[in-house]
Amino acid sequence: MSPPPLKPEVARARTADEPASPVAAGESDETLMTRFRQGDTRAFEALFQRHARSVNGYLARLTGSPAAADDLTQQTFLSLVRARGRFQEGARVKPWLYAIATNAARDWQRRKRPEDLTDQGELPTTVPAEAPAPRDMGLERAVQRALAELPEGQRIPIMLHRFEGMSFAEIAETMGLTETAVKVRAHRGYARLRELLATLREETR
Repeated sequence: MSPPPLKPEVARARTADEPASPVAAGESDETLMTRFRQGDTRAFEALFQRHARSVNGYLARLTGSPAAADDLTQQTFLSLVRARGRFQEGARVKPWLYAIATNAARDWQRRKRPEDLTDQGELPTTVPAEAPAPRDMGLERAVQRALAELPEGQRIPIMLHRFEGMSFAEIAETMGLTETAVKVRAHRGYARLRELLATLREETR
């Protein structure tokens, strides 16, 4: 699946006057970010192509809304463009990018209108549109429900670790915590998730 196309406002925001130079496929995110900060628009486009799909999937799982994920993906990369001058040399791009995406999702959840909530007053949770059809739809729904019941401090480390394949060190950077704190939260989250799934299985018998 291709990443969502750049919206005009994002494309305009990343445009620079300096000529773009070719981008090598093997260049690191950090090298691309340095080039983009120097005015190389192709470097931004390479970052977008490299990460937009995974960021979109993360946001779909976090919000439960594929449509909102599309908008938030654009917003995330627009924020990256606007904040590129504040990116610190020596920092890693991926945790910074996911921190932006997480904050965008939090803002979106705060703006949710009452009519967008479920009858129980909760945010709806759905299977992301881009996800392959699971073998057990009942289990998939149970996992979504269980994840939604976890506190954010436990849910986000699990989603970044399990679904995005990020290391605990990267998650620590994303969340602004120590690696030890992230491991503790993830451990507690996984334990609670197992309890919730066991309860849900009992309820469906």
